Formats: sequence, structure tokens, C-alpha cells
Amino acid sequence: MHTVPADPAGVGPAGVGPADVGPGGVGPGGWPTTPPGGYPAPEPDRLTRFVLRLYERSPRWAVPLAAVGCVAAGMGYALLSDPADATPDAAPTCLLKLTTGLDCPGCGGTRALWYVLHGDLPAAARHHFLFIFALPFLAYLFVAWAGNQAFGWRLPELQISSKVIVGFLGVWLAFSVLRNLPWAPFTSLYV
Repeated sequence: MHTVPADPAGVGPAGVGPADVGPGGVGPGGWPTTPPGGYPAPEPDRLTRFVLRLYERSPRWAVPLAAVGCVAAGMGYALLSDPADATPDAAPTCLLKLTTGLDCPGCGGTRALWYVLHGDLPAAARHHFLFIFALPFLAYLFVAWAGNQAFGWRLPELQISSKVIVGFLGVWLAFSVLRNLPWAPFTSLYV
């Protein structure tokens, strides 16, 4: 039986320490930490270098401002397109609903946003209840993140456990299935 002598500290084989770990080095138990010779880090391409330089030089409020711009563009689209009066085959439309006739998990979300922007919460909840339920949480998470990124605000964090997130996603999945069932009372969920 072959034994490897321990180093003076009693950890691992003799002569194997932090100075010996690296490309082709040996870790605890004699296993290699990296392939022999190691792999050199790839050089970033032109686009990656440009994006990294842009990110390093941009002010800290630029990313939250860009995110606010994306949210504002989505709200603007909802306001201008008036999805509440659109025909089912109006462009753009949900591809799943157009091809199968089934409501996807997000169907009714744009109409719900349109009704929220017009202050009609019951109609918004009728089109996508879970979106309306999640909207205050999503808005708070966005404000807390953007405020921290741009201004260094430290708002209290929402403590949402993974069990709550899995539960919400399970309810959303059940809602997505139930809203497509052709029997009462599920037909009232059809949008």
C-alpha cells in the first residue's frame, strides 16, 4: 500500500500547499486542480472590450436609467396600442394563442397593464390576476435595486424565500392550465 506523507501542518501530501496549487497543481487527496498546463483565459473580442470599457466609464445611474427607459417603453407600448380594444388577430399577437387558441401564462398581461395605467384595477385583475398581485412586489424590488445602484439607497429588502417563489410559480402554472379548461367555472378565466 502506497502512502503519501502529510505536510507539517497535517493537511494533504507533503510539498503541496498554496504555492503548489495552480495550472497542473495537485489539490487535497492528490487530485489535480486543473488540467496539466492549464487553459489560458481567452482574450475578449472587440465587442466585449467595447462593452466593458463602456460599462467602466459610465456613471452608476446609467444602468438603472436604461432599465427605467425599458419599463417606460413597455408602458408606452401598452398605452399606444390599446390592447383592450384590439381584435384577437391584431399584430403583434401571442403566437401560442394564434396557433392553438390557448391562453399562454402571460396572456392578458398587456391588457392588465393597460387597465392599471388607466386606474381600473378590477378590469386589470380580470385579465391577469397574478400579474396584478405581483406588480407591487416587482415595483418595490425594482425601486430598491435602482435606488441602490443610482443613489446608494438602502431600502429594506424583501425577504422572499425560495419556497414562496416556487409556490408562486406553481400557482401560476395551475392558473395557466385552469384558464384553458373548457368547463365552468374555469371559462370565466379565459381572456
